[in-house]
Amino acid sequence: MGRPALEVADIFRIHGPGWREAQRGHLSLAQLKVTSAITQCRSAALGGHVLRCDGCGTEQISYNSCRNRHCPKCQSSAAQRWLHARQADLLPVEYYHVVFTLPAPVADIAYQNKTALYGLLFDVAAEVLQTIAGDARHLGARIGATLVLHTWGSAMTHHPHVHGIVPGGGLSPDGTRWVACRPGFFLPVRVLSRLFRRRFLEELQRLHESGELKFFGEHECLADAAAFQAWLAPLRQCEWVVYAKRPFAGPAAVLAYLSLYTHRVAISNSRLLAMDERGITFRWKDYRAKGRTRHKAMSLTPGEFMRRFLLHVLPPGFHRIRHYGLLANGSRRENLAIARELLRVAPLAPSESADEPSATPTPTVVCAHCGHAMVVLQILARDCSIRAPPT
Repeated sequence: MGRPALEVADIFRIHGPGWREAQRGHLSLAQLKVTSAITQCRSAALGGHVLRCDGCGTEQISYNSCRNRHCPKCQSSAAQRWLHARQADLLPVEYYHVVFTLPAPVADIAYQNKTALYGLLFDVAAEVLQTIAGDARHLGARIGATLVLHTWGSAMTHHPHVHGIVPGGGLSPDGTRWVACRPGFFLPVRVLSRLFRRRFLEELQRLHESGELKFFGEHECLADAAAFQAWLAPLRQCEWVVYAKRPFAGPAAVLAYLSLYTHRVAISNSRLLAMDERGITFRWKDYRAKGRTRHKAMSLTPGEFMRRFLLHVLPPGFHRIRHYGLLANGSRRENLAIARELLRVAPLAPSESADEPSATPTPTVVCAHCGHAMVVLQILARDCSIRAPPT
């Protein structure tokens, strides 16, 4: 597969230096690191290898990737490694896709308090799913969920929401039965939405009272308790969007879907159309439109494009994929073994375990001409950037 005609790295490489100078003091250290990583990704600055094909003798230079989780070029291999590890977790049941979205006013506050409110979005969404599923009036079972955070809309605006991939059933409270959902129906969306709204606002109020929220710019007045209460009032009345899609067509479809969502970034290189006098033009999807008119092209100035892209840089160490309930990391293996036994599914053979290395590992790089493995002839050292004057 050839290199795309235009990449996000090209935009940052050409327009980034002047724009960063104009934004001095307005970009965080994490944002600056992302711009540097994307610009240097797969270039001589990061070093690389000289490779030769075992079959046809073709030689090529392969530069190292930055492996930054916000880089559009570094997500494919990371997604494949993650999916391989998750194959052993799938059960032969229906899987459902549920989306929890923050209203625009709360999203504005979340941008100024990313670690606290993105984490709260995860925890409240998981709590709501487990609470409603555990209610005997709905499912009456202990369920598991994998949640993935996205902070963008199709036009790269700030739009925080979590995608939940949930098995259609769970263990009974005493752990002796598998309780399945009704075919094609998981949990009532309106009930999920109301509880999500109430619990999120309760926790948001608690964070404010404990002084854990920070407010800047036009939101500085919300540091006052009375002003914050007035700001919360309309949020208790409006509808919060919780969306449930139709169940997947089997475990294979779940993996295919997850590969599109788990390691996605704000915009992929494939959506970029042009960089010219009009600015940066890219494809986007207008979800308010129907049919063919839904897919459109948008042009932004290079500065606005880079600003929107960097809106979605996550705090260092923040996990954007999390597992809850039966799929929580501490007890996932034991819970899945019980579920397979109750579903009368044969346990995984040792060779199927994601933790077991393959006896015949797949070559890291294969020749584009003949498909044989490429061997390393020479290692190219990365450029050494001087961080301080020599002593």
